[in-house]
Amino acid sequence: MKPQNATDLKRGLSARHIRFMALGSAIGTGLFYGSASAIKLAGPAVLLVYLIAGAMVYMVMRALGEMAVRNPVSGSFGQYATTYLGPLAGFVLGWTYAFEMIIVCLADVTAFGIYMGFWFPDAPRWIWVLGIVFLIGALNLCSVKVFGELEFWLSLLKVGAIIAMILAGFGIMLFGIGSASGESVSHVSNLWTQGGFMPNGIGGLVASLAVVMFAFGGIEIIGVAAGEARNPERVIPRAINAVPLRILLFYVLTLFVLMSLYPWHQIGDQGSPFVQIFDHLGISSAAIILNIVVISAAVSAINSDIFGAGRMMYGLAKQGQAPAGFAQLSANGVPWMTVLVMGAALLCGVVLNYLIPENVFLLIASIATFATVWVWLMILVTQIAMRRSMSADEVAQLKFPVPFWPVAPIVATAFMVFVFGVLGYFPDTQAALVVGAVWIVLLVIAYSVWVKPGQDRSNPEAKRRFAD
Repeated sequence: MKPQNATDLKRGLSARHIRFMALGSAIGTGLFYGSASAIKLAGPAVLLVYLIAGAMVYMVMRALGEMAVRNPVSGSFGQYATTYLGPLAGFVLGWTYAFEMIIVCLADVTAFGIYMGFWFPDAPRWIWVLGIVFLIGALNLCSVKVFGELEFWLSLLKVGAIIAMILAGFGIMLFGIGSASGESVSHVSNLWTQGGFMPNGIGGLVASLAVVMFAFGGIEIIGVAAGEARNPERVIPRAINAVPLRILLFYVLTLFVLMSLYPWHQIGDQGSPFVQIFDHLGISSAAIILNIVVISAAVSAINSDIFGAGRMMYGLAKQGQAPAGFAQLSANGVPWMTVLVMGAALLCGVVLNYLIPENVFLLIASIATFATVWVWLMILVTQIAMRRSMSADEVAQLKFPVPFWPVAPIVATAFMVFVFGVLGYFPDTQAALVVGAVWIVLLVIAYSVWVKPGQDRSNPEAKRRFAD
């Protein structure tokens, strides 16, 4: 490993930091707010969608883990794509990931404003959005160790709350406590007595796929954090193997409890379903506590996403695929320019929440789904290309190989392509596919005009990254 110098990111993240960073990014708005939309589309069968999507995302994580353990760099999958698919692919992937993080952050800051409306219903939402943008921007200018520690405790809070909610939910069902109004009974039979387990048929399952994929978005930050991990050969595999199973348990068990406590079709999308259900059960103090939890979850997710986007842009700048200013580090070893740019981009969320407060979340979530799935698809394709370029001896030396090669990566790749078809089929998400396609075209043009001429004059350092 090269000695670290003033131009390198500092390796200050431990295994627990990285593990909880991935939890912080993936267990956030998608679960605490977006799950209501998925439940409305698929009914109780949404549990199957989370299981299937979770398995596919786990394969993405293993593909990323194989590459990250082999070469833990700050640019992560952006640099891997540059090496094995070409500079254009790396440029498009890296900037699309940064775009994904910005869009996901917009969804998270919007959700934060909605959560604050639980206590301050008359206050304009954009005020809360503005406040959280400035707070998170300041936090990300601290050293990476401070960031990792903060993210650990924020994630620990919401993970602990989810476990407590699951245990409390089972307690409510075991003791037969119904809702405060007496309109329904809290029982597991709510999963099949309210129109059946799959009330909206296969179409409902497929329609919910876009929302579910959005919920898992952000978990790939484990690969991005590899460049700042201590002992990445040990830390990255442990983090990847631990997080997906925990996320599946949190999502599936949590939604199982929610839909058992309350009929699925009565779970609205006005505010977090967690808060709403406990409020309807007459446990007002629990609703207040849970609102605090979901607010901390949103802050945690925003924190992780700004970190991920900043480190990706840092890696792009080091490769000459982004302005050189993005590679400048503060005294704390933080790429400060990327934090400021992310903060400025998030101010768009303030404007959107001022102009279209009612429709902004669905619009942003669908666009984020496109960017998320595109990033995952490119990670899978890059890993396949890497394997095809390796000799049998090199494959044998892999320390964290993808399981069930080559069937599992191919199936996961086909699944991601199917999700794009889903986005294009349903009217509510077609705009996201159009925006995503325009974004990719603009990136190709930007690469051809601004990046490629400069790279043609530079030395082929990127091609030797894995050989060093």
